[in-house]
Amino acid sequence: MVSVDLSSPFHVAEIVPELNDLSPEEVLEKSQNFPDRVIIELLENNEFQHALFLLKNVVEQERSDILEQLAEDSATHLFLQLDNAELAAANYLLSPKTRASILKLMSYPEFTAGNMMTTEFIEVANHWSVQQTLDYIKKVHDTKETAYAIYVVNDKKKLEFVVSLRHLVSAQPEQKLTDIWKGDPPVTVSPYDHREDAAQLIRRYDYLALPVVDEQQHVLGIVTVDDLLDTLMDEAAEDIGRFGGTEYISQPYLRIRFGTMLRKRGGWLTLLFVGEMLTASAMQYFEMELEKAVVLAMFIPLIMSSGGNSGSQATSLLIRSLALDEVKLRDWWRVLVMVIPTGVVLGAILGALGFLRIILWDTLGIYDYGEHFVLLGVTVWVALVGIVTFGSATGSMLPFLLQRLGLDPASASAPLVATLVDVLGLIIYFSVAAIILTGTLL
Repeated sequence: MVSVDLSSPFHVAEIVPELNDLSPEEVLEKSQNFPDRVIIELLENNEFQHALFLLKNVVEQERSDILEQLAEDSATHLFLQLDNAELAAANYLLSPKTRASILKLMSYPEFTAGNMMTTEFIEVANHWSVQQTLDYIKKVHDTKETAYAIYVVNDKKKLEFVVSLRHLVSAQPEQKLTDIWKGDPPVTVSPYDHREDAAQLIRRYDYLALPVVDEQQHVLGIVTVDDLLDTLMDEAAEDIGRFGGTEYISQPYLRIRFGTMLRKRGGWLTLLFVGEMLTASAMQYFEMELEKAVVLAMFIPLIMSSGGNSGSQATSLLIRSLALDEVKLRDWWRVLVMVIPTGVVLGAILGALGFLRIILWDTLGIYDYGEHFVLLGVTVWVALVGIVTFGSATGSMLPFLLQRLGLDPASASAPLVATLVDVLGLIIYFSVAAIILTGTLL
C-alpha cells in the first residue's frame, strides 16, 4: 500500500519510490484512487518507472483531460515510446493545437534542444509596460512551464531581449520593458543544437531556462534547467555503464531480465576477451626470453596493472574534460604535450619504487633475484617509465579518436584502455629487458 494519505496535501515525489517497487499492474490498481493532479504529476516525474504503462492506461480510458494538462515536453518524451497504433490513439484525444505542438517537438532529432524543449513559455511585446506584463503573467502562469524569464519580442516576433521576473517585480509599474532592459543580447540555442550545448550555456550563464530560436530569431520554445538535469543524469548513467565496459541498461538493477543482462554485458566481455588474447600472443612471442629468465614473469602483473591504471586515469580525466567542454577536439596535441612529461615523471616514480623493492628484497635476503638483480631493477624501472607514459598517452588520445569518428568518448571504457595497454605494455617490457639484460640473464 502507498503509505501517504492521499486525502492530505503531499508531494508526488514522496510516493514515487514506493510505486517503483510495485509491478505495473499493482500501480494501475492503486492509480484508480489517485486524483487527476497526482496522475499528471506522476506522468511528468522522470523518476517514475511506470509512466509509460500509466500513460497507455490513460489513453485506453480516453482521458483527454489528463493528456491536455500534461507538460508538452513530458508528453513528447512519453509519446516517442508508443507504437504507431498507441500514438494514433493518443493524438486523437488531443486538441488540434496541442497535437500540432507535440508532433512538432517529436520531429526534432533525439538529444537535441528542440526534442526536449517546451512550448509553454511567456512571450510579450517590447512596447508593453511592467504592469501590463505582470497582469499577463497572472493570467497565463498556470498554463506555462515557468515564469522565471519573460521573452520580449519586437513587432516582427523576433526575440529582442529577456527580462527576469525578479527585475519585473522590482521595477516601477509604469516603466516600459525596454527601460528596464540592461542591453544584454539574448543567449539562445538552435532546436538542432545538442542538449549538452544547451547545458553548457545554462551552466555558464547560470540561467534557469534558455530560449530555443529558429534562424529568424523567432522563439520556438524554452529548455529548462530541470529538464536538462534529468536528461544529463540519464546520459551520465549511460556513460558510466559504457565506461565500466557494459552497454547502457535503463532499467533498475533488480528488474533487469537475465537475457538483457547477458546481451548488454556479453558483447563487451567478448570484445575484451579477444583483445586479451593478444596479450597471450605477446607472451608466446617472448617465450624464449621467459625460459631464460623466469624471474621476468614475476613482474608482469606489476607492469600490466601500472599501465592499465595510468591509462584508465587519463581516460577518466579526458572524458570529464570533454563533457564539461574544457577541451575541444582541436586541443588533442596540447593534451598530448601535457600528458607525455606527466607520464614520464609518474613512470619514473613507480619505477623507482619497483627498483628499491628489488634491491631491498635481495639485500635483506627476503628473495634472491640472482647476481644480476640490479640490472633487473633497472629493467623494471625503465619499462615502467615507458609503459606508464604509453598508458597515459593512449588513455588521453582514445577519447579524442572516438569523438573524431563520431562515437561517444565514454566508449573508451577503463577495461578497453587496460586491454590495449596490456598488450603493448608487455611488448615494451620485454623489449627493454632484451636491451638491458642481453649478455647477462638473456
